[in-house]
Amino acid sequence: MLGATMAAHAAEKFELPSGRPGVSQLIYLHPAPQPAASAVSFPGGSGPVCAVRKNFLIHAAVEFAPAGIAIVDTPSDHPGGVDRAFRARAVAALDTAAIVAFLPSRAPVPVWLLGTSSGAISAANAGVRLGPTRIAGVVLTSSAWTGGMQATHFQMLRLPALIGHNRHDGCPPSPFDQAAPAVASLQNAPAKELIAVSSWASLSGSRDAMSRHGYLGIEKQVARQITDWIKTH
Repeated sequence: MLGATMAAHAAEKFELPSGRPGVSQLIYLHPAPQPAASAVSFPGGSGPVCAVRKNFLIHAAVEFAPAGIAIVDTPSDHPGGVDRAFRARAVAALDTAAIVAFLPSRAPVPVWLLGTSSGAISAANAGVRLGPTRIAGVVLTSSAWTGGMQATHFQMLRLPALIGHNRHDGCPPSPFDQAAPAVASLQNAPAKELIAVSSWASLSGSRDAMSRHGYLGIEKQVARQITDWIKTH
C-alpha cells in the first residue's frame, strides 16, 4: 500500500469527509509519540500514493520523527490522480482543510504543510488560502516553479516558509535557479529561508523520485534540515 519503507512503520488510514459534498479525502497517518508538529505531506506526480510510493516525502517519511506525518492521497472524486491545475484550485484547499481540522484531534500541535515537486503546488495553494489561523508554516521542496506554482500566488504566503532545492535538480519544471527568487518574493512571510543541497545520484529519470529531483542519497540529511527548521519556527 505504501511500500516496504512505510509498511515497516505502521500507518493509520483515514477517509475524511471533505468540505465538498460527497467527497472524501484519504490520508495515511504516521503518528509520533511526542510530536513537535503535525505535517500534511503532499507527494508529487499525479498524487495517488500507490503510484508515487518512491516519492521523497513518502520514501523518507520515517525520517521526520519529530512530527506526525499525514501522507495525502487523492480525493475520492479523483481516484486516478490530479493534475497541477487542480492542485492550485480552491476545491483542493477544501480537501486539505478537512485534514488540517482533523489532525489536532490526534495531537494538539501546530500543523505544517509539506509538498515536493507538483505536491508543492498543493502545499502552497492551501497555505495561501487557509492562512496563519489554521496553518503554522509551509515547506516546499523541488517545487514546480515553471510547472504550475505561479497559479497558487505563493508570493502571498503569510506563514513561515522553507524552500528546499537540489542545486543539480534536472527536472525541467523545477529549475534550481528559480528557488532564490521565490524566497525573495515572499514579502509577507514572517520567516523564510532557502536550503540549497547538492546531490548527483540518480537511478531514474530526471523527473522521477529516485534522482537528484528526489534527493537520492541525501534524503536523511534533507529531512533532518526540514524537521530542525520546523522545530525552530
